[in-house]
Amino acid sequence: MLTIYEKLGQKVDVWRAEGAALLKDHGNFKVSDVTVAQMYGGMRGIISLVCDTSEVPNDKGLIIRGIPLKELTQKSPEEIFYLMLTGDLPTEEELVEFSSHIKKNKEVPGYVWDVLRALPPDTHPMVMLNTAILVMQRESEFAKHYNEGMKKNDYWKYTLEDSFNLIGRLPGIAAGIYRMHFNKGELIPPVADMDFTGDYVHMLGMEDAPNGFYELMKLFLVLHSDHEAGNVSAMTTIVVNSALSDLYYSVSAGLNGLAGPLHGLANQECIKWIVDTVDRFNGTPTKEQITDYVTETLKSGKVIPGYGHAVLRIVDPRFDAFLDFGKKYCSENPIFQTVVQTFEVVPEILKHIEKIKDPWPNVDAGSGALLYHYGIKELSYYTVIFALSRVLGLSAQAVVNRAKLKPITRPKSVPYSWIVDKVKSST
Repeated sequence: MLTIYEKLGQKVDVWRAEGAALLKDHGNFKVSDVTVAQMYGGMRGIISLVCDTSEVPNDKGLIIRGIPLKELTQKSPEEIFYLMLTGDLPTEEELVEFSSHIKKNKEVPGYVWDVLRALPPDTHPMVMLNTAILVMQRESEFAKHYNEGMKKNDYWKYTLEDSFNLIGRLPGIAAGIYRMHFNKGELIPPVADMDFTGDYVHMLGMEDAPNGFYELMKLFLVLHSDHEAGNVSAMTTIVVNSALSDLYYSVSAGLNGLAGPLHGLANQECIKWIVDTVDRFNGTPTKEQITDYVTETLKSGKVIPGYGHAVLRIVDPRFDAFLDFGKKYCSENPIFQTVVQTFEVVPEILKHIEKIKDPWPNVDAGSGALLYHYGIKELSYYTVIFALSRVLGLSAQAVVNRAKLKPITRPKSVPYSWIVDKVKSST
C-alpha cells in the first residue's frame, strides 16, 4: 500500500507532464470571450480558472473528481478529502493511513485559546475562527521549509502537511468557539482515535443529541466541502496561495470571503426567513399562506432567501440530499415542513418573473432547518460549520495547484475610459 505522500508523488509527475504538453500544443487555443457586462458583473461566466477537485455544471450540480454528488453522500469527510487530492476514493487501508495524518494533529496550541479568550465577547464566531487560523501561521511547515530554501517541486508536500495540521485542529477550534461564545461550558478535549465527524460532535458536547445528528454532521461536512474554484472563498484562497502565502494565510483570507452574506452567511438568512414564517402563522403554513407571503415578500422588493444560484439552473443536489435526510429524521418538525412547503410553492412563482434565471433552491434553503431541529439555534455559528467543511476543498485545491506549479494569479485590469475607447473603435 502507498502512503498518501507516495501516491500523490506518483501522480504529480503525470499532472505536470500533462499540463506542459497542453500548454505547448494548445496554449493559444481560445476558451472564453469577455463582454463588458461580464467585466461589470463580477466576471460571471468567464472561463478563466482550472479546478481539478470539482466542477459544477449548471444542469447537473456538484461533481467531485468526476463523481456526481448523489453518489458520495454516504462517504466521510476524510474520504472526500482523499478523493479531491488524488482523484481516487481510498481503499480501507489507504483511508486508515490517510486519516492518521489528521488524527495526529488534533491538539490545539494553548496560545490559540489565549487569543480567542482575549477577544471581545461580542466577536462574531467567524472572526474567532479566522483569527485562530491566522495566529497558527507560526506552525506552517511550508513557511519554515520555504525560508530554508526548499525546491519548487516540493511545494505541494509541505502544503499537504500544512493541510493535515490545519484540518486536524479545526474541529476542536470550531467546537471550542461554539462552547466559548455561547456559554456551553468548558472546552472538551479531542479523542485520539475518533473520526473527523465523531470528534467534532464529541467536542461540541452533543454526543447525546437526538438520533441522526452524527449523520447530519457527516452529510453537512461532505456537501459543503467544495464547489469548484470560482466562488468567493475558493478564488480568494487560490489568489493568496498563488503568491506562495502558506495555507494559514490563504485559508484565513478565503474564509473572510465565506463570511459574507452573499456566500456562506446566506444560510443564516434562509433559516431566519423560515423561522419568521413559522412564527407568523403559528406553525407550518399552508401552501396558500406560503403563496401569499412569498408574493408579499417579492412585492416589497425583497428576495426569497435560498432560491437562485450564480451557476446552477436546477435544484441544487445538495438541497436534495438535505431534503432526503429531513424526510427520514425530522419529517414532523414544523421548521422542516415549512422548508418542504416553500419548495413546493416558490419555484412556480419565481418562474414567472422574467429577470430570475434560476428559481430553484440552493443548499442554504434546507441546511439551517436541520441544524435548528437538532438544537443548534445560534444562527451566527452556522457559517463556522460551513467553513469547517469548505477548508477540505480549499486545502485540496491548494495542494493540487502547488503540485502543478501554478504561477501567481495576476489578471489584467483596465480603466473605464479604456473600455469606452475600445467600444467606440469597434463601431
